[in-house]
Amino acid sequence: MEVKIIQPQDQANGEFDGGKIKEQKPIGFSGEGSLINRLGPLFYWAWGNSQGPAEIGLHPHQGFEIITYVIEGKAYHRDTLGTESVVDAGGTQLMQTGSGVYHAEALKEPTEALQIWFEPHLSQAVKRAPIYLQYDSNEFSLTDKDGVTIKTILGNDSPMKIVTDAGMWDIRIPNGTVYTHSLAPNRTLAGLAIRGDGAFSLDMNEPTRFAHKDFVIVQSEQGGEAAIQAFDKDIRIFLIEVPTEVDYPLYNKRK
Repeated sequence: MEVKIIQPQDQANGEFDGGKIKEQKPIGFSGEGSLINRLGPLFYWAWGNSQGPAEIGLHPHQGFEIITYVIEGKAYHRDTLGTESVVDAGGTQLMQTGSGVYHAEALKEPTEALQIWFEPHLSQAVKRAPIYLQYDSNEFSLTDKDGVTIKTILGNDSPMKIVTDAGMWDIRIPNGTVYTHSLAPNRTLAGLAIRGDGAFSLDMNEPTRFAHKDFVIVQSEQGGEAAIQAFDKDIRIFLIEVPTEVDYPLYNKRK
């Protein structure tokens, strides 16, 4: 296994509504400047912030499974399926965009959120009707492991199910504490540290330091143990695990 640290200057950046929404993108679209273009079926990952009201007008999506996870604030949504919804902090919306849907997004207060696109087998996905689903924070399981708080967003007993093979966790690691994640063979683990600094170590090897806003990638052919330790202050990190390769063709971003 190996650890790669992608610092903010090697990630993409974006903005909406005249800069009212600013995004750091560990995985961006083609031409946006991100060093990482995809990780298996993990197609896109944006971390957005707004300091006040902002809007993104009606726009289309097709095929992809799109998760918006609200960290702070509220996310307002409407779409051509007739949905009008508000997602509170800790909640999630899932769009399985299927044959196609238009949606619009709005923020009416300071808000922080992640938007993540997963890629199923697109030639099959576009034959399915689009679906919008919403989950409140208290619907997700929250566990404590030696002082580490783990919220399961995708995988295991999460109420949110997608077609793409993926797991996702919101993890809080107290200063000086270690969280261990078991990685199966031929899997990729990606992490975005939104709070705090720490270190990744693999199978008890020399740790690799990372800082707030860094994007961490761990890839394993044989599988193993990835340990995350918090330094100086508590860490909040989002982890996503996907297969390193899938058995269906993936969309070429650079077409």
